[in-house]
Amino acid sequence: MKAGAFRFDLRELAGSMGDLGTLIPLAVGYIVVCGLNPAGIFIMMGLANIVLGLVYQIPVPVQPMKVIAVAAIAQQWSPSMVYACGFAMGVIWLIFTATGIIDQAGKFVPHSVVRGIQVALGVLLAVKALKMVSGLGSTWWLLGIFFAIIMLLLRRNRYAPSAIVLMILGVAVMVVKGQFHGVGSPGLNVPTLTIFSFKEIWETLLLAGFAQIPLTATNAVISVASLTRTYWPDKPIKEKRFALNMGIMNAIFPFFGGMPVCHGAGGLAGQYYFGARTGGAKIMEGMIQLFAGLFLATSIAKVFAVFPLAIIGVMLFLVGIELIKLSKDIGLSRDLVPMVATVLISLITKGLKLRLYMAYGFAVGLVAHYSMELLLKEDVHASLDQSG
Repeated sequence: MKAGAFRFDLRELAGSMGDLGTLIPLAVGYIVVCGLNPAGIFIMMGLANIVLGLVYQIPVPVQPMKVIAVAAIAQQWSPSMVYACGFAMGVIWLIFTATGIIDQAGKFVPHSVVRGIQVALGVLLAVKALKMVSGLGSTWWLLGIFFAIIMLLLRRNRYAPSAIVLMILGVAVMVVKGQFHGVGSPGLNVPTLTIFSFKEIWETLLLAGFAQIPLTATNAVISVASLTRTYWPDKPIKEKRFALNMGIMNAIFPFFGGMPVCHGAGGLAGQYYFGARTGGAKIMEGMIQLFAGLFLATSIAKVFAVFPLAIIGVMLFLVGIELIKLSKDIGLSRDLVPMVATVLISLITKGLKLRLYMAYGFAVGLVAHYSMELLLKEDVHASLDQSG
């Protein structure tokens, strides 16, 4: 094990909170709307984070699968439907890993398209953040600006990392507003064994599972693998390992009340932005989630549901900007065209409310890249013929 593989300090702890903007709203929706057991959700995520931190020694994110989560919450799925869809995702990603499909996809997808997916995600996160804060009134807008200034000033502070300071401020706001009255006393909670039917597996695949696959392939496998090469060039993780992780997690989690999960470029960028650099961030996050699931399950949804949205919005906005900034390595090269094409089509189809918006951007970006490659080859051959 390499020296420095694990750090347990305030910056690592702050970094572990970098993807709360995605986790909190979707976890609360699963608990409040779909009726999932908070103990199962947080115990399973906690165990996954601890194991991933120990194995990879960098902050590999664990997040809800977004398409499935949004569909499940909007359509008020039963818990067994959520578990059935999660299990189906596990089987699918294990098959993709075993057949080598993901390895081939990683070689086939150009860097420019990966950057395009990351930039599109960054724009969507930033827009979502602005919408979250804009609906809260002028006072919260001013507080949002204040929170953003704090985050920028304290981002690299060892002794008062911005994410921890903002979490404390959020709790303080809740105390002032008297929102802790519904929080119960701690008590031991253990997830129960859950079951589901084959009919529910097929039904949920049609409702959301198949639509989730292209987003997971681009954002949770190819894009996040690219980010590990950018942030930790000495510890890159191949696409196949991310696919295998998701297969294993989703094949096991549903039987113990866990939600469908994946990795994600936004989560990794968020954790890195707020200071996570080693596996210690994931181990600390996992231990907090494990403790919350075991002893605070009855209260955690109530706390998350009233946490100040202005803070979550500001965190999401700055993470979105961080993802957009990754495109600076493209510059004015020929890779700019496929990257821009990927971004524009992803955003346009998202605006048209098409489910597979990221897949459309991905496909158009690929076409743009390989069309340019073909045209360049033809130009080279033409030049050689003329010189000959």
